[in-house]
Amino acid sequence: MLARKVPFLEKENTNIPNDWDRAGLPAWSFFNKEMFEAEKDLLFRRHWQLVCHSSDIPNNGDFVTLDLVGERALVLRGSDGEVRAFHNLCKHRGSRVLAAGSGNCKSAITCPFHGWTYNLDGTLRGAAQPASLPTLDPVKYGLPPLEMDIWNGFIFVRFQPGPQPALSQVLKNFDAEVSQYQLSGLKSSGDGFWTEQINANWKCVRDVDNEGYHVPMAHPGLHDLFGKNYYDEPLKDGLSRSVGSFSSGPGRLWSVRNYKKLLRAKDTLDEVHKKCWLYIGVFPNLVFGLYPDSVIFYQEYPLENGKSIQRGGNYKYADEDREMRISRYLSMRIDRLTSKEDEQLIQWSWEAAFSSAYEGIILSDLEYGVKAYHDTLRQYFPVLKGPEPEKGKLLHVNNRLLAEQG
Repeated sequence: MLARKVPFLEKENTNIPNDWDRAGLPAWSFFNKEMFEAEKDLLFRRHWQLVCHSSDIPNNGDFVTLDLVGERALVLRGSDGEVRAFHNLCKHRGSRVLAAGSGNCKSAITCPFHGWTYNLDGTLRGAAQPASLPTLDPVKYGLPPLEMDIWNGFIFVRFQPGPQPALSQVLKNFDAEVSQYQLSGLKSSGDGFWTEQINANWKCVRDVDNEGYHVPMAHPGLHDLFGKNYYDEPLKDGLSRSVGSFSSGPGRLWSVRNYKKLLRAKDTLDEVHKKCWLYIGVFPNLVFGLYPDSVIFYQEYPLENGKSIQRGGNYKYADEDREMRISRYLSMRIDRLTSKEDEQLIQWSWEAAFSSAYEGIILSDLEYGVKAYHDTLRQYFPVLKGPEPEKGKLLHVNNRLLAEQG
């Protein structure tokens, strides 16, 4: 197939086919309830989900919890300093054992329902009024363990076995580039995790985030910061990469002008990375932002069909000084404005599919990242290549298509 190069899309030039499917996902995929439940199971329960960084739980007894798609995760640093992950679920009656999003549980965890107590390694310490119960094995009746993986201090969990390899292996592709950021030594900013509810299907969030074509028009702050120096490398093998190199001008907007003027970049970065924002995307729903002054992440997950949660965090470098702290404040300010702008675009995209005039979309070469993401979805769900299945038949049709494609 003939191909052409699109210089704006990628610094190294990405080959874009002359003839490719520009239509995007079928409209029914955003509304079908069976599709939604299948996505929740395969893409969110059976793919790795980021909970926090090890610096969020620096002390023994520190914990972070995360709820998504009906699951409840608990990441905890034990009395021995080891980090472990569990389902946030008491083996007695299923209550969550820790209600807060983060905190410290000192020497033990006590369920707020009936007072069953667990050690910080997850084993059962004791049940209230034990004479009323049979003898309980402390491991069998301990907190249910969760599969966990750690990459450069970032802690991931997976609720059910799935097709995605360990992210510590997948993300090795970026280890050479990101080593200069010294991610394992990051420190919590102290701001906790932010969450926003977005009134749209979660795929609308990904569709907006997977292309930079809209940056010049929709994001004045980013465009002022990067100019034409922003490019995307579409999703491949579960990973994507985008880079925004700073433009040469001083900046028109207050935040950008002062960010460029006052930027105190991390000393360990090379000259290229001292003057750019690097984004690493991880299928299906995670983005890391590696900046000269800080590191961020954001992720989205479905709440219900038409409602999604976006969650994120901000981390400072271990050697942050006053100048770098000011830089981090300014980069966060640019990011906050960008996120609000994206929220509006996401909701408008979702609303469009309800219109009687909506006949689908046509993608630009500069939106090839959206197509690459859709192609990955189609690998898991080949049913997305055709018309909407009859009610109650989606999984059956999809399993048949998976078998046919081998």
